Amino acid sequence: MLNAISSLLGSSSGIDTAALINDLAAASRAPKIERFDALARANKAKISALARARSDLEGFASTLAGVVAEGSLRSQPVVSNPTAITATADPGVRLGSLAAEIEVRQLAKAQTLYSGFIPAATDPVGQGSLTLTVGSVSKTITIDATNDSLTGLSDAINASGTNVKASIVNDNGVSRLVLKGASGAANAFILEAVAGGDPGLDRFTYTGAGGGLTLGQAALSAQFSLDGVAYERNSNSFSDVLPGVLLTLRQTTVGNPVTISAERPLAGIRQAVTDFVDVFNSLKRDLGEARVATGGDAGTRAVEQQLARLISQSVTSDPTINSLSDIGISSNRDGTVAVNSTKFEAALKANPDAVEALFNPVRDATHTETTDPGLSIALRTIKDSATGTNGVLEALRARLSKEGDAIAKNRELVEEREDRFRARLERQFSSLDGRIAALRATQSYIEQQFNLNNNNN
Repeated sequence: MLNAISSLLGSSSGIDTAALINDLAAASRAPKIERFDALARANKAKISALARARSDLEGFASTLAGVVAEGSLRSQPVVSNPTAITATADPGVRLGSLAAEIEVRQLAKAQTLYSGFIPAATDPVGQGSLTLTVGSVSKTITIDATNDSLTGLSDAINASGTNVKASIVNDNGVSRLVLKGASGAANAFILEAVAGGDPGLDRFTYTGAGGGLTLGQAALSAQFSLDGVAYERNSNSFSDVLPGVLLTLRQTTVGNPVTISAERPLAGIRQAVTDFVDVFNSLKRDLGEARVATGGDAGTRAVEQQLARLISQSVTSDPTINSLSDIGISSNRDGTVAVNSTKFEAALKANPDAVEALFNPVRDATHTETTDPGLSIALRTIKDSATGTNGVLEALRARLSKEGDAIAKNRELVEEREDRFRARLERQFSSLDGRIAALRATQSYIEQQFNLNNNNN
């Protein structure tokens, strides 16, 4: 019996207690940790699928907004002589019927005055007051001991609140004052000395007919005719003659009128429709994968439903063509979309303004972002409702993030419990080793007694 005990527990039994502890600890730990690792992998897969879908939605909305903003999908004015006149249309302006002819007789210019040379900008100019008059508005320019210099006079004119700007020009060590008003005859100005001031201030006056300042350029208004109707403007740039079109006059064209028409980006619109379908289907696929990965989460389903409704949603107030379905885009049974080229080309031919307005809706007093959002704003609304602070995709992202944190935390707790279990095994086997050592000592003593007794017998 003693030999059996020794064989089982003694040092000669071949039992590796360290390996036995490792095996028992691993057998307890492995399935638990593997379960949490599997949960973590699944959580990361959900987050990754959601991130792809969200990125697609945000990219879709921002790209469409960018294309619309840059104007490549809206009609643009075309001038026959862009060196003489340039024309730029505001977003939301319909130019389909634009046809005009402009003849520029005179460009708008700003009045300029300049003084004689003064040795230094810090030299005194004389104390007193000047009256600066622009049109019917007069301002008093006061020069006293605190600002009695060319620099002080320049600063006082600039602080007067008029559209006359003063500057000091240095030339070979001497300085002169230069004044410049706004363009247009209505912005001509005079500078008069107030009686009682230092006579030196007379060097900086101009009455319209002469004075101490020299007229460098007279104020002129732009003079032109549009389709035979004469116009005059203070600036060379204006947008009130052809509403919504900014015209900039650069050269006179007397005897050589410039024509202005509109060019519709038909190729760009066709490409935009094709790209819209492709990107929409890619987004639909990624949203579907995210929905499957998240076990049919309601948030992803809601976004899919919103996108599906976008196809038939009225995004303009045009009575005949106001949605994607009106230009031949329809939904397939799997939720993807396709374009009927025949229907699209027919719509583009019948009402190109309405097709263009899907991307660039009209903007005026009655056509607003509420009545005519256009595709870009409609898609942005879907994106914002999904990814905003309280959006369904943002809520799902936050929930998955918390789920991942909880998995990691619980895994740490299991690791701590398993560490304590291993420590307990080590203590128990250490105690067992002590008992085995005691048994071996007892065994040795009993064997000695048996042997001693047998020898005596």
